[in-house]
Amino acid sequence: MSNLRRSIILQTRPKGAPSLENFGIEEQAMPKPGEGEVLTRTLWLSLDPYMRGRMSDRPSYAAPVAIGAPMTGETVGEVVESRDPRFVPGDVVTGAFGWQSHIVTPGERLFKIPKGGAPHSAYLGVLGMPGATAYAGMTEIGQPRAGETVVISAASGAVGAIAGQIAKRAGARVIGVAGNADKCLYVQETLGFDDCIDHRAVMDLDAALRDACPKGIDVYFENVGGDLQHAVFPLLNNFGRVIMCGMVAEYNDTHHRPGPNLMDVVKKRLHIEGFIITDRPARFEEWRALATPWVMDGSLHFREHVVDGLENAPEAFIELLRGHNFGKLVIRVAEPSKGV
Repeated sequence: MSNLRRSIILQTRPKGAPSLENFGIEEQAMPKPGEGEVLTRTLWLSLDPYMRGRMSDRPSYAAPVAIGAPMTGETVGEVVESRDPRFVPGDVVTGAFGWQSHIVTPGERLFKIPKGGAPHSAYLGVLGMPGATAYAGMTEIGQPRAGETVVISAASGAVGAIAGQIAKRAGARVIGVAGNADKCLYVQETLGFDDCIDHRAVMDLDAALRDACPKGIDVYFENVGGDLQHAVFPLLNNFGRVIMCGMVAEYNDTHHRPGPNLMDVVKKRLHIEGFIITDRPARFEEWRALATPWVMDGSLHFREHVVDGLENAPEAFIELLRGHNFGKLVIRVAEPSKGV
């Protein structure tokens, strides 16, 4: 094992879209775990749109990344050294955070990944934060019923793909919105959605959405914002539910865009709720117990976009915000030891 740790740090705060100049690479002496702590060697790093908000110093639900500090992000890692009796070298765990080759974490924050189960990287996607987000948002707020129409934005993404499959299991008619023909084909043929709109190809998004939803929209899972949000609101039915998960189309904006007219919230008695999955920690364990058999038998579909090398994380993240990934974006940082 090298005696140095590599970290991708936030070098400057972006103004608008992030650039490679906002990131830096540093090497430091290898950290040592203290009492109750665990040192992990990162195998997989998750990249997710919410990280754009952590690069800014605007008030938000979580503290921003400090200048000179490592970027934050979920990882799967192999235990190298442990001062927590629940973990031994060779265990594979999730729960350590950072764009780093090695991370020291209190053992109480770590979850040991079972051997012989789903792929390790799945615990950053379908069995991790995105999957739990889709599950909590759809079941607690969306509550789709048989025969209702559900619209999923960013339908081929890590959250949208799972949210739509959950709605299909409830018997709803599910319409996806995605960013190119290949993604729409995947959403319909693999994920089983009833239709998918390529928002980059249609000339009139409002008309395309009306055609796809002739009976209106009962549930909207919001991951995107922007023009799609404006197209959805007039089509929401009485007592419609809007799950406010994210608005990636607006993350790089330097000024807030005008939102849709909210008079319909009163007239149609709409329920609109924003949520952050970390407010619901119990749903992670609940979702893993429910979804792991579906992943293992192949009935819950997921797709990963894999990029190799920690040093390539900044460029991959910039491309993520442009919508260029196809599926859950993960960085393969290192290979596990033999037998792990």
